[in-house]
Amino acid sequence: MTKVRSTAAQSIPVIDISPLRDGSNPAAVAHALLAASRDLGFIYINGHGIPDEVITTARGCALDFFLSPEQEKQRYTISDKHRGWLSQGGAKMRDDLAADLKESFIWGYQDDAAGTLCDHELRGPNQWPDFVPAMESAAMDYFDHADRVARHLLRGFALGLNLDTDFFLRNAEVPLSRASFVYYPGQAESSDKPAFGVGPHTDFGLLTVLCQDHVGGLQVENSSGQWIEAPPIPGSLVVNVGDLLERWTDGAFRSTPHRVINSSAQERLSLVLAFDPNPETMIDAADIYGDRHQAKQDAISCGDYLVWRFAKAFSYRSKDADAL
Repeated sequence: MTKVRSTAAQSIPVIDISPLRDGSNPAAVAHALLAASRDLGFIYINGHGIPDEVITTARGCALDFFLSPEQEKQRYTISDKHRGWLSQGGAKMRDDLAADLKESFIWGYQDDAAGTLCDHELRGPNQWPDFVPAMESAAMDYFDHADRVARHLLRGFALGLNLDTDFFLRNAEVPLSRASFVYYPGQAESSDKPAFGVGPHTDFGLLTVLCQDHVGGLQVENSSGQWIEAPPIPGSLVVNVGDLLERWTDGAFRSTPHRVINSSAQERLSLVLAFDPNPETMIDAADIYGDRHQAKQDAISCGDYLVWRFAKAFSYRSKDADAL
């Protein structure tokens, strides 16, 4: 448990993406996104377009769920398709750490008929709790808004690399994306050995869009190996590069280690979208740099990579995956 440096929010770049969303100056936003992603890999964004009421409604439903009796939540225990309630202790970011203190409710892409494709082992029917009847509508509304934000950002990243704007979205009509409500219990600030709400890790997929609440606790490891705080900024989202985007760009974008220590003695709630394209999408640096480029890592499909990472992180899944 290394010390964390208290920082102003400005230590992490703050970017207004409105000119990217409305087309008034996408190049300027793309340049800013490129610079931020090559350095820290974490960004605050303003002008994201998610209405306050969408966030507020989603938060309300999430808290209704997490504060319900354990026996009610157990009816929606995480499925083998990674949908539903993941109880406290169900995730562990590293073998040398204790399990995370957080609990989560996870859902994913859902078609217009309220069904879900079952074409991959990490995609299947969402589980909506009958004791929070408004949850499906609120959760999918947030998913759709956050999905649009992620797509705008990926167009900006592509533009920054002088690629076709839809380069990272060519195979994303039925994305493997997951969203989650993540609940962290409060921890005593005086504890000598505070446990991790989420242990140090990098995110698995392409891009993460995070909506924090006012409590704080998110910490990011900067390029010097020092942990810095990523405090909440009202009205802003936090965006970070994931392992697949780092792999696809052969390290041009940085997937940054981060963790959560909620020492506020208050409960903390985050809304998260992990954006990933279709499972068959090949993550291959040669697509960007040409066939003669010697990439640091072999090409792999999005779906295969996530299966391997999930097997290492979640206790309900197999632990015998080989390294990729």
